Amino acid sequence: MLIDQINSDLKQAMRDKDSKKLGVLRMFLSALQYEALNNNEKKNEATDETVIKVLQREIKKRKESIKLYEQGGRPELADAEQYEIDILKNYLPEQLSEEELKKIVQEAINTTGAQSIKDMGNVMKEVMGKVQGKTDGQTVSKIVKELLQ
Repeated sequence: MLIDQINSDLKQAMRDKDSKKLGVLRMFLSALQYEALNNNEKKNEATDETVIKVLQREIKKRKESIKLYEQGGRPELADAEQYEIDILKNYLPEQLSEEELKKIVQEAINTTGAQSIKDMGNVMKEVMGKVQGKTDGQTVSKIVKELLQ
């Protein structure tokens, strides 16, 4: 399970005295514990699905922070956020290529019978069920819009 791998890496970061990685993993485990409390489960019993959901949310937060730091002229803070993203991405399943994602979206369009951008919600629901954890919603949304126009 992913949680076991993260805990193992946390212990290794302690042994290696890697304070940056240790901080990132502790922060993530804290976010996971918060999510687990909201779902009435224990942190160490979190499913891989829950772990992936929290990973994606934390990565998204950092991407948004990077944009703001770059706009504010703070590249050193943007670099720190990017470092955290790089560590967290190691725990996500292999991400789909744009080509693979376009195939899945096209199949969903055919399955749902979508004709225009008005049908985007149905296509998104179909696609996100298949690609959960393997890509982010923004990328899916962009491709769905491209193919429905």
